[in-house]
Amino acid sequence: MATLLYNNLPTLRPTRALNSVLNEMLRETLPTAQKQPSKAFVPQADVLESAQGFELHLMLPGVPKEAIKIDFQEGQLTVSGERKAPEASEEAPTFRRVESGYGSFSRTFRLPDTVDVTAIDAQLVDGVLRLTLPFDSKKVTKHQIEIH
Repeated sequence: MATLLYNNLPTLRPTRALNSVLNEMLRETLPTAQKQPSKAFVPQADVLESAQGFELHLMLPGVPKEAIKIDFQEGQLTVSGERKAPEASEEAPTFRRVESGYGSFSRTFRLPDTVDVTAIDAQLVDGVLRLTLPFDSKKVTKHQIEIH
C-alpha cells in the first residue's frame, strides 16, 4: 500500500523568479557569447496562409533592400543577401557581445504548384521582408465531379 503525503501549507515563493536566480548562478560557468560578428546567419521566417494565398515574413533587421536577392527556380523560392557588420576602426566601438546575425544569409522554400509565381510581391518594412504568394486561380487543385 502506497502512502501519499499532502502538504497543505502555503508555498513560500521567492521574491525573484526562478529563471533570474538560475541565470545569476550559472552566469559565471557559462561560456561567454561570441565577441566577433558571424560570417553567415539564417534569418527567422514565419509562414502564414489565408484564402488568397501564403505570406512569408523574413526577419532581416538592418538589411537594405538593395542587399536582398529573391529568385524562383524549379519550384523553389530563394531569398539571399548580406547584412554587413560595422567596420572595425580605431574610433569604432569594440563588440562586447554579439547576438544578432551578420554576414551572408540564404533561405530556400519549396512552393506548391498552387502558387502563382508571376504574381509574387515583396515589400521590406521595418526590417521584415513580406512576400505575398497568391494562389493561382486558374489551376484547379480540388474538384468534385457530379454523377449524371
